[in-house]
Amino acid sequence: MVKTNTKIIFILFFVFLLESLGSAHDGGKINILEEEILSDFDDIFYNEDEDEDEIFDVWRNGRGNKNLVNVDTCGAVGDGTSDDTKAFEDAWKEACSKRRSVFMVPSGRTYLVNATKFNGPCANGLIIQIDGTIVAPSDPENWDPKSPKAWLVFSNLTGVTFQGNGIIDGSGSKWWEASCKKNKSNACKSAPRALTIDLSSGIRVKGLTFQNSQQMHFVISRSNSVRVNGVKVSSPGDSPNTDGIHISESTNVVLQDCKIGTGDDCISIVNASSNIKMKNIYCGPGHGISIGSLGKDESIGVVNRVVLDTAYLKGTTNGLRIKTWQGGSGYVRTVRFQNVQMEDVSNPIIIDQFYCDSQKPCQNQTSAVEISEVLYRNVSGTTKSKKAMKFACSDTVPCSHITLDNVNLEARDGTAEVYCNSATGIIAGYVHPEAECLNSNDKKIEQEIEECNVHDEL
Repeated sequence: MVKTNTKIIFILFFVFLLESLGSAHDGGKINILEEEILSDFDDIFYNEDEDEDEIFDVWRNGRGNKNLVNVDTCGAVGDGTSDDTKAFEDAWKEACSKRRSVFMVPSGRTYLVNATKFNGPCANGLIIQIDGTIVAPSDPENWDPKSPKAWLVFSNLTGVTFQGNGIIDGSGSKWWEASCKKNKSNACKSAPRALTIDLSSGIRVKGLTFQNSQQMHFVISRSNSVRVNGVKVSSPGDSPNTDGIHISESTNVVLQDCKIGTGDDCISIVNASSNIKMKNIYCGPGHGISIGSLGKDESIGVVNRVVLDTAYLKGTTNGLRIKTWQGGSGYVRTVRFQNVQMEDVSNPIIIDQFYCDSQKPCQNQTSAVEISEVLYRNVSGTTKSKKAMKFACSDTVPCSHITLDNVNLEARDGTAEVYCNSATGIIAGYVHPEAECLNSNDKKIEQEIEECNVHDEL
């Protein structure tokens, strides 16, 4: 149905465009090309009208046939100081082994849990109900050296639902103080990620709050078909490396109705990730919504088919960002940012192929991750930086097919500017500040447009 509607909209748009070709012939052709490139997005995501209550309401019919496994009955104390790790492990073994189980962390209690791996596969119908608070040990000196990057890891799960009104608290303040980003005299060390879902599929996450993580708050890695709804992330704006939601090597991920404030990227999407949709996202404080970084240490980075639809960014150090290191390879393509409002955001729109998050200067290199087919549509608001849009691309691997369609970014003080280096693209609709440096007369694009026109006429 969605695909049919998309085709109808496309046809109507094409008819309208043909009627206006007399005064805007070239611009019309370019719009047709961009819609052709991006028109299949709507077919790749979940049905957003899905009955959420049916998925997430454990108690619709009371316990029903559920096998309730409460961590308290397995020996958890829940006073925030006693070590409840073993009780959680024991509860997991029982819940994972029986069909239609509910792993229950009850409300009104605080559970101290050390680094733990919750491994599957599990029996069908498992629900992880977190209504209480889970806290990590606060002192880095007491952390298990065998798990330097992990706190709570859920691995090899299928069809599992995480839900509840609970809090996952990383107790990260001492970790932040020890970071080399806080104090350059400190050694740069890894710190744990609060919650990781790894090697899993058919996962649902709803309603949880993540706060004060040691580093990244919520990581989705090497997984397929993950839907996240109504999640909140909170940590101070100066907490280092505390990305809100981090997606790596994963496909078919939907993030919806999430509120994120942190000290790093609100959302970061890195290598081998595709078919990612974000909708109704609030970001701030933080470093914006980012693809990357990619290509570090001459690695291959690939991110494909990403959509952000409807977002509000406030006071972030970046807005919509794509960041890659020199010397890498691979590509970022078929990306759509649309319906985004910004308030006092630095670098609202930025593509940076010279990203260098290092204590030492980065060497100039000719290879780069290729960036193309990126659409910014209906983006507006205020910029704190003089450059409202920055396309800093490689001379040897330039950015191409960048489209600005109805973009209006006003400077709070002075006049906003656009910077382009080795970036070509298309201006459609009203764009402020003017971005003529992006306009392209590339013959290959013109040829693609003509081929697209011939196909549509047939």
